[in-house]
Amino acid sequence: MQSIRTGSKQLIREINQAIVLNAVRMRRAVSRTEIAKQTGLGLPTVSGITAELVDAGLLVERESDATAPGSSATASSALGRRPVLLSLNAAAGYAIGAKITERQVVAVLTDLDANVVARHDLSLKRRDIDAVVDAIGQCADALTPSADGRPIHGAGVGLAGVIDRDRGEVRHATYSDWESVPLASLLSERLGRPVVVDNDVNALVAAEQWFGAGRGIADFVTVSVGRGIGLGLVLDGRLYRGAHGGAGEFGHIKVMADGPACPCGSRGCLEALASEPAIAAAVSAAKGTKLTITKVLALAASGDDDALRAYADAGRLLGTAIGNLLNVLNPRVVVLAGEGTRGCPFQLAAMREAMEAAAFDGIADDLELVVEPWDDEAWARGAASLLLGELFQPALRPGEDSRPSLTARQ
Repeated sequence: MQSIRTGSKQLIREINQAIVLNAVRMRRAVSRTEIAKQTGLGLPTVSGITAELVDAGLLVERESDATAPGSSATASSALGRRPVLLSLNAAAGYAIGAKITERQVVAVLTDLDANVVARHDLSLKRRDIDAVVDAIGQCADALTPSADGRPIHGAGVGLAGVIDRDRGEVRHATYSDWESVPLASLLSERLGRPVVVDNDVNALVAAEQWFGAGRGIADFVTVSVGRGIGLGLVLDGRLYRGAHGGAGEFGHIKVMADGPACPCGSRGCLEALASEPAIAAAVSAAKGTKLTITKVLALAASGDDDALRAYADAGRLLGTAIGNLLNVLNPRVVVLAGEGTRGCPFQLAAMREAMEAAAFDGIADDLELVVEPWDDEAWARGAASLLLGELFQPALRPGEDSRPSLTARQ
């Protein structure tokens, strides 16, 4: 069982700072009175904390415009006093985010509100550990000048595989032979900064939490579709990774006994039947010639029966699997993301029908289904959000002094 730091005044101060920072980040511009109402903190406490955060350069003050859309001006403005609003000073610091793909590293520099400031890509000629660490290091070096001397608090890195987030260890990498690689410590040594390493779908979930459809949503899931099929879970406001980072291997649930072989070595996996390679294989078999997914998409757009059938079949399998997921977790939002969403025009109707049929009575009634066709930059932005999520939380456990944080410990 992990211990928690004792409830000292310092710890309470850090927790309260984190609460206020997150309240401002979520609302964009908010008065001290509204922060107190939203968080339950006393107004004197909020005033003291915000003064510290303004002095530290993390928050900025501005007089409200009572007529502006979304303004949090209160009744006091009607008496002639415009309340002072607080906003996050997004330029007070930066984070690096990197997405490791099969062929390249896509890296971005973001501000504290996950806005991309600069991007740098680097091709991977080799995929051994040293080559990937060096490539990410080169990307970080190229991005650093764009911070204009302001602090870069660390880096977040996402890649396909089973990642032990707490240990910073790649237990298994999907597109290489990595096993039990301490990637976070290797990168931290190269970059000279804290590094968070996680599954790439969890990076996507962090993006959804930070600036996407999951912003402010306590329970949602993200299903990524493309070459593979992955799953990210946010339960009660927290990203759920499982005991050793293995949660979310959605593509490897079994949906067909003695079905086609899957790259994982098993048979009948959802990924082997509903991913883009599976769709391309099905159409190729029907046509008697090997086709790329790009060609299959073009055939579907032209109304080709084989292509449309393959997409509908895959959509039904995916929808049934998501419906079963609803029965277990009952999320409020399901986000469908990744390059595979380009096939949604040809499979979404079949997927919805199967999902609703599989869901227990009433569970899917108020569900919001969102399609997000993220590109590589968005995945890298999500990786930066992994680090940003750390920054906005206090260090709760002993020994976390070196963990990046915007609260009083720094």
